Amino acid sequence: MDCSVGTCLFPLHRSKTIHLVRHAQGIHNVEGDKNYKAYLNPEYFDAHLTPLGWQQVDNLRNHVHSSGLINKIDLVITSPLMRTMQTAVGVFGGEGYTDDKTDVLPLMVANAGNSFRGAISSHNCPPIVAVELCREHLGVHPCDRRRSVGEYQFLFPAVDFSLIDSDEDVWWKDNVRETKEELAARGLKFLNWLWTRKEKEIAIVTHSGFLFHTLTAFGNDCHPLVKKEISQQAQFYSVL
Repeated sequence: MDCSVGTCLFPLHRSKTIHLVRHAQGIHNVEGDKNYKAYLNPEYFDAHLTPLGWQQVDNLRNHVHSSGLINKIDLVITSPLMRTMQTAVGVFGGEGYTDDKTDVLPLMVANAGNSFRGAISSHNCPPIVAVELCREHLGVHPCDRRRSVGEYQFLFPAVDFSLIDSDEDVWWKDNVRETKEELAARGLKFLNWLWTRKEKEIAIVTHSGFLFHTLTAFGNDCHPLVKKEISQQAQFYSVL
């Protein structure tokens, strides 16, 4: 990915298409958008989606299917937090789960994370893998602390958690906030890891802070207008 000159060319077979998706509205966003200190509220631990957030998921799902994009995605990577996984399975998962499909695990069990939603099938959808590197800004904010992998495996049976090393959340600290520089470095590490994957078209369901600080690291060799466009915070693709 490193390039020492102003213009870089890569053969097509060395390229990937990535679709960046910020999670839908979480319960922490409602108050946090009004007052930043609200993110310190312990009630928002591993925040789940709001009803509006689920409507955003439905809108994006409709777009992904009507455009045919669902047939192009080889892999979905999600941050291992409730709101991102709900977004990932809601957008890219199969149709409604029925118990008679005994050979197919559900991507999400019914009412996971107070969703008031039925179970979501893993039939006829791309694999979904949870990866720690694309988590939100780490530390201090309870909404960015994850549950144990064991809890998630019960709620999201068909999501692949094999790339997560620790059952408990050892990355999040209650008194230390990850710096912007550390977050950007983690984002670049994630993108470098992405190059090791064989899949060519990948959807990444992550967070606004992660996207903003990761993308800001790019475009320094471009025209300022291009740099500004690259650095803009990726928005959740929904039809409101």
